[in-house]
Amino acid sequence: MHKRLLELEVQNFRSLRQASIPLGPLNVLVGPNGAGKTNLLDVFRFLADIIQTDIEPALAARGGFESTAFRGGSRTPGLIRIRLKATWTRHSSPGAPDEYELEIKRRKRDERFVLSRQESFQFKRVKGRGRRITIQGKEAQVVDMRQGGNEDVHSIGLQRFSSGLSTLPRLSDDAGGNEVAAVAEALASFRVFDVDVSSARFPSRLSSVLPGTTLEENASNLALFLFTLKRNDPDVWRRLVADARAVLPQLEEIDFVFPSGAAREVIVVLHEAGLRVPTELADASYGTIRLLGLLALLYDPNPPALTCIEEIDHGLHPQALELLVERMREASEHTQFLIATHSPALADRLRPEELIICERDGDGASRIPALTRDRLEAIVERSEGLPLGELWFSGVLGGGL
Repeated sequence: MHKRLLELEVQNFRSLRQASIPLGPLNVLVGPNGAGKTNLLDVFRFLADIIQTDIEPALAARGGFESTAFRGGSRTPGLIRIRLKATWTRHSSPGAPDEYELEIKRRKRDERFVLSRQESFQFKRVKGRGRRITIQGKEAQVVDMRQGGNEDVHSIGLQRFSSGLSTLPRLSDDAGGNEVAAVAEALASFRVFDVDVSSARFPSRLSSVLPGTTLEENASNLALFLFTLKRNDPDVWRRLVADARAVLPQLEEIDFVFPSGAAREVIVVLHEAGLRVPTELADASYGTIRLLGLLALLYDPNPPALTCIEEIDHGLHPQALELLVERMREASEHTQFLIATHSPALADRLRPEELIICERDGDGASRIPALTRDRLEAIVERSEGLPLGELWFSGVLGGGL
């Protein structure tokens, strides 16, 4: 069974007033600027921040509760709610998924606003019906549901506003630590990837060449990652280079040089047809560096549970898109993708179940998805073979540019 996020529900987070989004292995968000694509990705950043720092710092990083909550309407809503269904723990399944819910409430008390939180976790256990953990105030209640309807209940003390995601993984299995740790690990690993070409084009410090080398979210260590991949996994490296050649016809080989000095840096160089000297990555085109960064991501041997990519098509030639879509489908055996794009050419290469239409209402609320999967498939079926990008760009599917 593959570990997957099955469904995300969000209420009153940024522009997401009320959204319920089923998710598959590859999910591509299309829609105009301001439709809520970036806010949807920020839900995952927010949860990862909670795990790393806790609820109050995660809110503070976004300007506090009022700036994080839905901004439409006449007044700030009283709660933010996030709910997930997934198959991250050992005994979960699509029919018996892991469930996590977080509610952050704001109430006025004695002329000032006070925040509180409620959390709940539910997991399938190897024996019995499962385990449920509910957190409110300074207490977490752990309920093990046994055969015959019996329940074992015990409580754990927590700080008033601490999240179970950041606290419970440190506890024993009897206290729910193992399952919560699996959920927290999946959420903390979420990566929002966006190649910063100005950083990716330069050398990397050759600190180590270990199998666990992680590609930075902005690909700033691209040279080190590629060199590590070539050294540790030659078969994967050959496939990556073959893909790069398929999109960059002038490319003959990718190699590395190591300038002398105490810094011990590695530099990517490209051997190109017709040129008597290799091209350092620092002198390569914007699109070439973007492509290599994306291929590095797709061939990462240690991917996170969910990989988010903003504006994947930016700077790429349309001929690269078909290859990238195929590689994302292959890589989705190991990581789930949530992609944002404005490219009808990329959407043309998608299947209906991979496309999520995003729109925004007149009151500022995002509609994601703007079309249900069944409705989208019905429109495609009546379209007599027109590709998805053309249907979207023409306005038939909504979410127009």
